This record gives sequence, C-alpha cells and structure tokens, in this order.
Amino acid sequence: MSLLEQLAIAFDAIRANPVRALLTTLGVLIGVLAVILLVGLGDAVRSYVLDTFAGIGSNLVQVRAGKQETRGMQPPSMNVRNKLTIQDAEALERRAFTLDGVSPIVFSSGELRAGDLRRNVMVIGCGEHYPEIRNVGVGRGTFITAEDFEARRRVVVVGETVVRELFGPADNPIGQTIYVSSSPFRVIGVTERKGKTFGFDMDDLAFIPATTAQDLFGIDTVSEIVARAKDRYTVEPAIEEITEVLKNRRSGTVDFSINSQDDMMDTVNNIMNTLTFALGAIASISLLVGGIGIMNIMLVSVKERTREIGVRRAVGARRRDILLQFLVESVVISVLGGALGLLIGALVIAVAGYIEPALPVRLTLWNVVLAIGFSGAVGVISGVLPAIRAAELDPVEALRYE
Repeated sequence: MSLLEQLAIAFDAIRANPVRALLTTLGVLIGVLAVILLVGLGDAVRSYVLDTFAGIGSNLVQVRAGKQETRGMQPPSMNVRNKLTIQDAEALERRAFTLDGVSPIVFSSGELRAGDLRRNVMVIGCGEHYPEIRNVGVGRGTFITAEDFEARRRVVVVGETVVRELFGPADNPIGQTIYVSSSPFRVIGVTERKGKTFGFDMDDLAFIPATTAQDLFGIDTVSEIVARAKDRYTVEPAIEEITEVLKNRRSGTVDFSINSQDDMMDTVNNIMNTLTFALGAIASISLLVGGIGIMNIMLVSVKERTREIGVRRAVGARRRDILLQFLVESVVISVLGGALGLLIGALVIAVAGYIEPALPVRLTLWNVVLAIGFSGAVGVISGVLPAIRAAELDPVEALRYE
C-alpha cells in the first residue's frame, strides 16, 4: 500500500470522528504554540539585549584599576594602590597603534541648577574621543574639544532630558550657564536623543572634560579608560597592546583589568541561550502531554477498529500495512495540531510586534522547522505503541470481535 493511500485512510478516519480528532490535536496545538512563543520570546530578548550593547559603541575595550580576581562582589578598583590616571590614557593614545580612540572617564553624580530648577544627574568626565567610542551623537552645538580638555574649561554637554527639565523644550540652552555641583559651566552642546537603555535614561546625563571633573570633585585619578579598536579583528591585539603599555608604566605589574565588548556580549549571549533553552524545555512539557493524549486516543481507536483490522488482514493486508496505517494516522493528527499551533503562533507574534515594536519578536524559519519537527516526532512516538498493538492482532480473533 502506497503512502498516498495510507494518508487517504488517515484523513478518512479523522473525518469520521472530527470532534475527537480536534480535541486530540488540541494538546499538540497548545504545545507547539508554547514552544514557538517562548523560544521566539527568548530570541527576541537576546536580539534586543545584543542590539542595545551594539548601540553603545563597537569594538570597545574598558580598562579599570585593580586585577580582577574571584573574591566575591568586590569591584576591582577597591583597595588598589596604583589607580588609573589621565597620563595612562595619554600613553595609550600615543603608543597603542591598534586603537582608534581613547578617553579617560570620571564618573560622579552631581546637582545641575539652572535658575530655580535643580536636577541630580550622572556627570561624566571624558575626553574629545568619547562620542566616537560610545556612539554619542551631538544634536545641537559641539562636544568637548581637545582644547577644552587641556585648558580644563568649565564647559558642559547635556542630554535632551536635562534640557527639557531645566530649560524647557522651547528654550535653546547653548551658551547659557548652568551650575554643576555649585560651579558655573557654559553649555556648549546637546546630545542626540537616545532614550532608555536597560531602564536608564541615556538623555539624563551631563558631560564635562575629565580634567575639569578632577578639579570639580577633588581627585587626581580616573574611574576607567575606554578605548575603541580599529575593527573587530584587532580587539585582541589591542588588549595585548594596552596590557604591554600599562605594564611598562607600572614596572611590569599588572594591577588593572581589561574587558572587551566581545566578552560582555559573549556572556550575555550565553545567558540568553540558556534562557531560551530553558523556555523551550518548559514548553516541551505541553507537547509531551499532547503526545500522551494522542497515544491514548489511538489505543482507543485500535480497540474500536479491531474488526476492520481483521477484515483488512483477511483480504491480504500485511502487518506492516496495518502498522503504517495507524502510525501515519497518528503523525497526521499531530502535524495538523502543529500546523494550527504554528498558525496561531504567527498571528500572536504579529500582534505582539505591532503592540511593542521595540521588542523584535518574529517567526523565523528555525521556529517553523522546530514546530513541525516537534509535532511530527510527537506523532511518531505517540503512534508507535498503538500501531504495534494493531499490527499484532490475530486476524481470526479480530474478525470474531464484536
């Protein structure tokens, strides 16, 4: 008997009991729907996180004081004798030829005041290469220049949120004076709107020269040094070059830690892969339940069609034909459930993408293959036992069955 004939018999059996067939496919439908949605959600979250990391710059390398060791939650910069300085950043800019830009960073929080309005924001002391390294655009005015850095000028670049809260959306802040930690600064630029990243408002920042930040906060070190490799192929050589330059400045001592953006993205990718796998495994439990339902119905079907099996054996059907008949029927029921689950999943994903465009939930070819493959496998596994039981029925006893 050909496969087409087996399929025709399977569809005839389904049409004979449409309600039972629908209820049987429901378990697989829900299982496939759960797999598609949860795996798709995991992929979407991973894409969102990785795109967000890419949006803060590319080929990044961060240098922090202190050798990073496995000692609980203690930051590497605590209790370090030789902290990073602006001179370290200048040495890297002169001697590290694989780098495309270097900037010292001084992090602090400060109160910004314009007239009677006050706002606490994060103040970032940096150099002139910071916009290229961290992918920060300037919407109005200019960013900090090398002359501002060298002369320790009291100039500030603010984000759109700061402008809205301290000046109002219609006011032009360029050239106006605001107070940063009670010291007067002249506004020279406004950064392009970036919105929120991981819940943090990237427009609620103020940038000043790192040298000025040291004077303002009474320090002579920097929080970290950020640099950008010329391309993704030179990230590792850049790390080696940075290590060599800083070791020479410290008489061979490695009392600093270097992290690349690739390291951070690899860590995030591994976490998201684990999360996606876990979500898929949880959703697969629904498929297991659906498979048990198919097996149960197929066993009942074998019992109900015992006499039919006896007649078919009497007119020449082989055991293999009977086995394939019930196995194909089980697979058809399961794949139909998978197809319906795939269709509903595609509809839900389309609606979710319309409601939340920022989260890239989409139906991929991998999800389609996963859904159909899983449902087909469930049909095969669930149909094996009923098919074997049907094939092993004695023809004579089957014909006598009432």
